[in-house]
Amino acid sequence: MAERETVRITGTYALSALGRGADALLAGVLTGTPAFAPVRRFDTTGRRVTVAATAPDVGTLAGELADAIDTAARAAGLDRAGRAESALFLATHGGPYSLPVPQGCNEPTVPALAGHLAARCGLGGRTRIYTTACVSASSAVADAAALIRRGDLERVVVAAGYLVEPDQYALFDAGRALAADGAVRPFSAGRKGLLLGDGVAAVVLESAGAAARRGAETLATVAGWGRAGDAYHPCQPHPEGLGLARAVEAALRRGGLPPDAVGYVNANATGTPFSDASESAALTRVFGEDAGRLPVSSTKSVHGHALEASGLLELLVTVLALRHGKLPVTAGWLGPDPQCPLDVIRDAPRPARTEHALTLNAAFGGANTALLVSTS
Repeated sequence: MAERETVRITGTYALSALGRGADALLAGVLTGTPAFAPVRRFDTTGRRVTVAATAPDVGTLAGELADAIDTAARAAGLDRAGRAESALFLATHGGPYSLPVPQGCNEPTVPALAGHLAARCGLGGRTRIYTTACVSASSAVADAAALIRRGDLERVVVAAGYLVEPDQYALFDAGRALAADGAVRPFSAGRKGLLLGDGVAAVVLESAGAAARRGAETLATVAGWGRAGDAYHPCQPHPEGLGLARAVEAALRRGGLPPDAVGYVNANATGTPFSDASESAALTRVFGEDAGRLPVSSTKSVHGHALEASGLLELLVTVLALRHGKLPVTAGWLGPDPQCPLDVIRDAPRPARTEHALTLNAAFGGANTALLVSTS
C-alpha cells in the first residue's frame, strides 16, 4: 500500500456510562461490569424495562459532541490551520433533543447541528451527515477512509453521538427489543434483547502524509472496510449472515489480509436471538473452522447500545484493546448456545496476540459494516 494511502487514526475521544475519555472506556470494558442502572433522565413509568447505561452529569448532545470533537482534535495535535483543513463527518439520530434551531426554522435539523459544530470547533472542510441507524458511525468511518485513501481528502474528523432519550427508548421498549431481565447477554443462551446506552465519540482520520508533516503519532490504521446489505427483512438479519459475511470479506480484501491474520473480533452482538445467531453464522462463513477459535467479545453488554454512535465507540474499544494488549470482556454470559459456536471472551480479559482486528456493526433494514483495524 502506498504511503499516502494509509489511513491513520491520530486523535480520539469517547464518553459513555463508563466515564469520560479513553482511559475510562478501556478500564470499563476490561473490568466487564455492566453500567446499566435505573433511568433517571426521564420518566419510565409504564415501560416494560426501566434501565439503561446513562452517564451522569451530561450536557446537551450538541455540547457533548463539540467537546468530543475539540478533545480529539487536541489529542491529534491539530492547530488552527490543521482544523481549518479538516472535514467533519457526523453520525447522529437527528431527533428533536438538544439540536440547534437555525434562524427562520421551526424544527432543529442535523445539518444545522453539523454546521454549528464545524464552526464552533474551527473545522473548515466539507461536512457530511449520517443518520443510517446503527451503522451510521461505521459508515462515516468507511467513507472517510475511502476518500483519504483515494486522495480526495487529507483529514476527516468523524464524530458520533447518542444520549438515551425518551422517544427511541419508548420505541425499543414497545417493540419488545429491550432485555426484560435488565442484562445484555451476547451469544449466550437465555439472551433476552438489547439495552440502550449513552455514547459520544470522535476520531481524527488522516493520510500518512498529512500525519507525517505534523509529526503526529499514529494510534492505529483503518486498514480495510466493507459494507453490504441483506435485503432480507425490515428488522431481522439474514439467518445465514450473508450480508455481514460479504462486508467482512470486503474489509479483508481492501486490507490485503487473509482471514487467519485477524486475531480479534469486536462483535455487533446486541444480545438479541436472531441477530447474534446471524452474526455467528457470518463469522463461520468467513473464518470456517477457525471461527470457533477466534476471540470475540461484544462490549454492548457493558456500555449498552449507543445506536448511531455504536460504530465509533466500538472502533475506539478495538483500537484501545490492540494498543494495550488486552481483549475486553463480554458480560451477561449464562451458557453456550449451539447457534453461536464462538470463542466468546468472558470472566476476564485475555492477552491480545494480534495486530489486526475487526469491529462489526449491523442495523435494521439489513445494513452491515466491517472495519479492519491494525496497529502494525
